[in-house]
Amino acid sequence: MIYTSANRDLNSILGTTPDEMETKGRKSDRVLLVCVIMLMMFGSLAVYSSIAYFAEGHGTSAGSLVTGHIFKLAIAFFVMLIVSKIDYSRLAKFSRIAVILSWILLFAVMIYGEMVFGARRSLSIAGFSFQPSSMAAVALIIHLSVLISNKQDYIKDFKRSFLPIMVWVSITCFLIALEDFSTAALLMGISLFMMFVGRMSIMQLSTVVLIGLLGGTALVMSSEQRQSRVTQYVHQITEINNTNFESAAGYQAQQAHIAVAQGKLFGVGVGKSTQRDFLPAPYNDFIFAIIAEEYGMAGAFGVIIIFVVILFRGFASIARNARDLLGTLIAVGSTLMLTLYAFVNAAVAVGLFPVTGLPMPFVSYGGTSMLFAGLMVGLLMNISKHKRDGNKQFYIG
Repeated sequence: MIYTSANRDLNSILGTTPDEMETKGRKSDRVLLVCVIMLMMFGSLAVYSSIAYFAEGHGTSAGSLVTGHIFKLAIAFFVMLIVSKIDYSRLAKFSRIAVILSWILLFAVMIYGEMVFGARRSLSIAGFSFQPSSMAAVALIIHLSVLISNKQDYIKDFKRSFLPIMVWVSITCFLIALEDFSTAALLMGISLFMMFVGRMSIMQLSTVVLIGLLGGTALVMSSEQRQSRVTQYVHQITEINNTNFESAAGYQAQQAHIAVAQGKLFGVGVGKSTQRDFLPAPYNDFIFAIIAEEYGMAGAFGVIIIFVVILFRGFASIARNARDLLGTLIAVGSTLMLTLYAFVNAAVAVGLFPVTGLPMPFVSYGGTSMLFAGLMVGLLMNISKHKRDGNKQFYIG
């Protein structure tokens, strides 16, 4: 395409580059968009089925809570569409500020955070509950992508590359771990994989993994609640008996297993769940157990397939064909964050993982997590519009 001086002048006034002009005619990944819409619709039905008992106990109706859930979905969808229209490289310029702001908010949670289920994870601002950990995770993924991209010429240098990058990752994950160990552990794993894709030294990354395992063990041992979850999980997979399930620590797993078992292949029917009255947070942490009960293994497997499609599109299509390494890394990190949350949520419900408290994106009832899930999908959609012509492989070193 030939651009005249008049074109260049107009583009400079509008703040649009020739590369952006070429991508205006391209469309975002439609498969990804359809998958998200399907999850939103399916999640609304699941939340309506699972939230009735909670609504009754809090003096409200399931309809009003579901209406609020749909309103939050609409906000997330709006954020997704807005972000999909903004070049991801422009958003990346604000990643450093976003990470530092998230640190400040994480500190604020320690002092002013609301105590929910024995942990401080959210701030109440003007009547709205906000979880800084969700913001910190997304901000770190974007800023980590920027750092790795900018340091490619000396990416394997310990002092100039590895140490500065690990400072950002370590501080963010540590602050999150003080409030939500599960999210911090998942974010650390995603960060390490992004570093691997960005060609950082395997030896350096292996050292971090070892230190992370030791640090994770120390954090688990420092909390009786975390120890109880791990101990119960070990007993659950090594010794099946009523004593383990009937203990206070095993109550959640027990009720989730009952829900999954009752669903069998095709479920008990929409709105006919009985375990929603016994499961803690069935509309959030254990939403997959309710899905398995009402829709059976067929419905539960269908939800997993949707997330597998998102994983495939995010990796094999969007990340692989991104126009630059920055886009590849953001796509890899965002895809992993969306899908691993879902897979861990499902694994907890069926007893493969210990109880973690991670929501299922676009399916679980929530606010902040859903908002930033929409932001990540918006990033993926935007990156999919800025494809490089021809095939492009992952940067793996």
